[in-house]
Amino acid sequence: MRRSVGVRRWRRERGAGFGRGLLRGPAQVMFLADARAGAVFCLALATADWRYGGYALGGAVLGTGTARLLHVARDRVELGLEGFNSCLVALWCAVFLGPGRLSTALLATVAGVATTVATAAVARLLRLWQLPPLTLPFCLLAGVVTLAAPAFRRVRPHAAASAALPGPAIGPTAPHPDDLWRAFFRNISQVFFLDQWYVGGLLLVGLFLASRAVGLLACAGSATGTLTAWALGAPAAGITDGTMGYNAVLVAIALGGVFLAAAPATLLYALLGAVTATAVTPAVAQLLAPSGGRAFTWPFVLTTLCFLAAARSFPRLTGRPPAQDESRPHRPRTPAPTA
Repeated sequence: MRRSVGVRRWRRERGAGFGRGLLRGPAQVMFLADARAGAVFCLALATADWRYGGYALGGAVLGTGTARLLHVARDRVELGLEGFNSCLVALWCAVFLGPGRLSTALLATVAGVATTVATAAVARLLRLWQLPPLTLPFCLLAGVVTLAAPAFRRVRPHAAASAALPGPAIGPTAPHPDDLWRAFFRNISQVFFLDQWYVGGLLLVGLFLASRAVGLLACAGSATGTLTAWALGAPAAGITDGTMGYNAVLVAIALGGVFLAAAPATLLYALLGAVTATAVTPAVAQLLAPSGGRAFTWPFVLTTLCFLAAARSFPRLTGRPPAQDESRPHRPRTPAPTA
């Protein structure tokens, strides 16, 4: 029996919508619901290693597909909101464990599916405070992978010893002028765990392709992260490889126009958040030093959630007065005098 034209058209539209949702997964790492940006992001990762682009897209497929099978809200699936954490988890497995090993692919598959569960749990928990999950599911699962991998010889046969307890920073603190422009782009590429400056350049192209405002915020966050790290005397190596500034990029975008309306006041607030995230980054790395010292995107998550919760008390940022319980303390009502 031949299918009707309406059925064929409906299936084509659903397939196209699902395909756009897949590409929006990588784009949502930078808060973009744009399939073109997602495609550029995957191509940018593939310039470092074609398998990185495959892992990122494959992770988005796993997260988006699992969410769709479990009947997660359709708008979340189509906007890529179920694909960006799984994209990051799968890519992290490839970068951390090596992309060419079968065990890496199997672990990335399991972690990508589990990310959907973690995302639902975190989103439900943070919904109590009306806060977004951000990349918290990725941080939790990547932390588990990092801690557990050395215990399994087939997963990471040549694991290095855990990092020692933190000590004072050593080495020069002033980066070479020629390294500053590379640091600017590496702050963006390190969002995807890569230190190739040209990857950051291509990611920036994808950002501007989708939104000039988001691209400018990413540039402002990168510059703020670099200047803050240099002003605080961070080792030059951490500045030039982008590991000190990538959280500032994410915070600047999140607070500068995604979760708060774009305005001069919110821009300053976002840059303050970028400064804070840069200072928090080594603190998190020091705290996690015994287990490898990898900060992931914890500084971004902690800083953004804190600043979003605080913003409700600042009418200049939200455009509405604070709730009564936030603007002044409750006082017991004085009983009316009786005759």
